[in-house]
Amino acid sequence: MNKISETRIGLSKRKMALAFIGAAIFVALGIQFVINPEQYISHVCRNIEFIKIAGFASLSFFGICLIYIFFKIFDTRPGLIISDIGITDNSHYGSVGLIAWSKIEGIRIQQVMSTKFLLIDVSNPKEFIEKSSHLKGLLMKTNLRMYGTPLSITSNSLNYNFDDLEKLLHEEWNKYKSR
Repeated sequence: MNKISETRIGLSKRKMALAFIGAAIFVALGIQFVINPEQYISHVCRNIEFIKIAGFASLSFFGICLIYIFFKIFDTRPGLIISDIGITDNSHYGSVGLIAWSKIEGIRIQQVMSTKFLLIDVSNPKEFIEKSSHLKGLLMKTNLRMYGTPLSITSNSLNYNFDDLEKLLHEEWNKYKSR
C-alpha cells in the first residue's frame, strides 16, 4: 500500500485574530450607527436613514463575519492540504474541500488591489457549485462570472507565503500530470 505524501498548511491564528478584531470594530460601529444616527451627521452625510441603513448593513455583514471567524479560530483542521490526490481547501468560507488533481485544468494568479489569490480552473465548475450550500453556491457563481472559475485560494488566512504556495501548487500539479 502506497503512503500518500502531503503538505499541511495551517491557518494563521494571528491573521484570524486581527480579522476578528476588525470585524468586531465594524459591528460596534454598526450598532452605533443604528442606535445614534444623529451623532454621525456631517457635511458629507446628512441623511439619518442612510446612516441607519449603513449601520444595519455593517452589523449584518460584519456580524456574520465575526461569527465565522470566531469558529474558524478554534478550527483545528489544516487550512490547506496538498497531497497526491489533490488540494483539500479549508481556508475560507467558500472552500469546497477536496479538489482532485484529475479535475484541475489550470492554476493561475489574479490580483485585486493588493490581494493576490490563486484561481483553480476545473473541468466541471458547476459540479462544485451544485455540491455547495446555497450561500456558498452564490459566492461561487459570482467567482465563476468574474474569473471563469468558482474556486480560489488565498494565503491571507494561511500561515504560508503566497509565492511559496503558488510554487508548491504548480510543482504538485506538474507531478500529477507527469504520472
